[in-house]
Amino acid sequence: MNRQDLLKLADKYQSPLYVYDTEKIISQYKKITSAFSKVKNVKINYAVKALSNINILKVFNKLNSGLDTVSIQEVKLGLLAGFEPHEIIYTPNGVSLQEIEEVAKLGVQINIDNLSILELFGQKHPKIPVCIRINPHVMAGGNSKISVGHIDSKFGISIHQVPHIKRVVENTGMHINGIHMHTGSDILDIDTFIRATEILFDVARQFKNIDFIDFGSGFKVPYKKDDISTDINELGKKLSTRFNEFCKNYGKEVTLMFEPGKFLVSEAGYFLAKVNVIKQTTSTVFAGIDSGLNHLIRPMFYNSYHYIENLSNPKGRERFYSIVGYICENDTFGSNRRINEISEDDILCFHNAGAYCFSMASNYNSRFRPAEVMIYKGKDYLIRKRETMEDILKNQESVTL
Repeated sequence: MNRQDLLKLADKYQSPLYVYDTEKIISQYKKITSAFSKVKNVKINYAVKALSNINILKVFNKLNSGLDTVSIQEVKLGLLAGFEPHEIIYTPNGVSLQEIEEVAKLGVQINIDNLSILELFGQKHPKIPVCIRINPHVMAGGNSKISVGHIDSKFGISIHQVPHIKRVVENTGMHINGIHMHTGSDILDIDTFIRATEILFDVARQFKNIDFIDFGSGFKVPYKKDDISTDINELGKKLSTRFNEFCKNYGKEVTLMFEPGKFLVSEAGYFLAKVNVIKQTTSTVFAGIDSGLNHLIRPMFYNSYHYIENLSNPKGRERFYSIVGYICENDTFGSNRRINEISEDDILCFHNAGAYCFSMASNYNSRFRPAEVMIYKGKDYLIRKRETMEDILKNQESVTL
């Protein structure tokens, strides 16, 4: 999106504001499907946790995407957005057997990553097909907080426990119809990822009637100019060849699945915030905005980088600023960033704000969560209203003291 369009949206809907460009979402979806065009059966399941607004889910429904969900609430959102139950896979972690059973009643594909839950579910529901999440013990994420395939991770069943899985399957008579892994986010080393897929192939061979293999996701997108990212075409070429070989040797055309979230929506999102104050200290010039970690926690949570530009003064001389929020914590979005000269009331734009931004927002400091706007076929749509005091108080019960 261009600068003028974003400024008009900030004026129309006020700040802070999330804006999502669906053209970018669609192009990213086509990019990944094109990369694996040589595989007969491919299914892309959008990871709802990245951005869960029901209108964004409807866009993915129009693209014939499936959904990757991690909670019963996400499952229900998907159903409300028009997805059929068989188009949704449910991959929770640490949830109760009761929630898994409730999701199973909805007809959704179940994915289990815990031996004890697998055994309990198999004993009670041996006729319901189940996918198994494997931990390949491969470190492939870009940060310890988003790497989930290593040996100390809470996610998945260890590859060393496959004999236990097989014993549970034999004892319960349950049907394993899929094998799954997710190594982590911001994958750059394709060969490391391929090594993890080989481990998954080895596990899949030990189950005779699988319908799909889910390779997770975690593909890195660029966060700044000339930034490196996952070469999805190279991955597509290498993995497609190996997957087709597997299917031939397995004697069945199984489905190749991915569950991208950030890859599909990150670059489509923009977060707009107004500058409240310029504060000069003995060593730093701070630009304080009308937002904070309550709206965009990623830089504070796992040191993510968001390119920040001054939409209001694109030709001003560049100076160094630390962009900070209004929360009573150290909510620094970027330190000593070289940005066109900033004044009070300027609108700053944070790029890559489509994934894990609004979905991780909160009411910390009793602040309102912002509005969300979606651009679809050149028209802007308000897809979530800005919160008010009524929203803050909605579920609070007032008692007489």
